[in-house]
Formats: sequence, C-alpha cells, structure tokens
Amino acid sequence: MLDILQSFALTFVPLFVAMDAIGALPFLLPVTQDLEASQRTRVIRMAIVTALALGLGFVFIGKGILFVLDIKVADFLVAGGLILLLLAAKDLVTGRMFEGQAHAVAEAGVVPIGTPLITGPAVLTTLLLLIDQHSIIIVITSFVFNLLLTWLIFSQANRIAAFLGQGGVRATSKVASLFLAAIAIKMIRQGVLGILG
Repeated sequence: MLDILQSFALTFVPLFVAMDAIGALPFLLPVTQDLEASQRTRVIRMAIVTALALGLGFVFIGKGILFVLDIKVADFLVAGGLILLLLAAKDLVTGRMFEGQAHAVAEAGVVPIGTPLITGPAVLTTLLLLIDQHSIIIVITSFVFNLLLTWLIFSQANRIAAFLGQGGVRATSKVASLFLAAIAIKMIRQGVLGILG
C-alpha cells in the first residue's frame, strides 16, 4: 500500500507541475470572463474532455508511434525536454507561454485551453516518461486526478484570481515555470545519458 501511495505521489507531482492549472488562470480568465455561467461551464468541460482524450490517447499509442518512426524514448526525452525548456524560458522572460489568438467560444475549450494549455508538450512528455517508470494504472490515475483538480481550479477561476490577486497569480505562474524548466533539464539529462549509454 505504501509503495502504491509513493508511486502515486511520484506521478502526481510532475503532472501537477506540467499542467500548471493555476499558472493557466491568467490565460483562462480573459477567455471566459464575459461568458455566462453555463457557457463558462461548457467551455471548461470541453477543455477537460479534450485534455483527457489527448492524454489517454498518447499513453496508449505514443510508444507505438515512436516505434513506427524508430524514435527511441531517449530521443523523445531530449526533444521534449528542449521544448519544455523553451516554453518555460519564454514564460519566465515574456510572461506568457503561448500566444493568445482569437477563437470562437465553442472552440476555446478545445484549442487553446484543452490543448496546449492543459495537455500540451509538457504533459505529453511527462506522461511518456512516467509510463516508463511506473505502472500505467498509477499514471492514468494520477493524470485523471490532476484533471479533476484542474477542473476544480478552473471552475473557481474568478474566486482564486481575486484571492491571489494579479501579482499572486503571476508569481505562482513563475514558480511553476521554474519547476518546469528544472524538469526539462532533468529530462534532457536522462535522454542524453540514455543515448550515450
């Protein structure tokens, strides 16, 4: 039982950092602030469903795609780590990880909120790394719990933003980006060691 809890913690935390639901609030709020409650709920639900489908799809066929393309996990770790590092650095320097674009309300739940905001390169690469190290059931459970937590945070976005204040949301996002950069360096290191080994 203790091993299961430890594995859950070791998979939950990296996914939590990679998803960065609180850090996504500054992007989510402008998209949903003028919507009625029912519209906001629909957009958030669509985002979570999109993120879940993309993440689960990658867990089950990601390695198959890598096999067909003859890409080693170590290669993917280096590439994914570099992308994560660039995204984290961009957020730390410019204050935004992704460029905002005008999307219809109906599409906003899918793109950009569902992907790449919730399940983007950070989460997909982290999932690939975790399924190599832990039971797939534990990884999927951690992923689903993180999505539930993200849904809870997003559904309370206006209250959380008001509580943290604009500075608090920005500071939380920066700390999450710093952790994301550290995870990226770890992935690059593991990938390089895997290629050289």
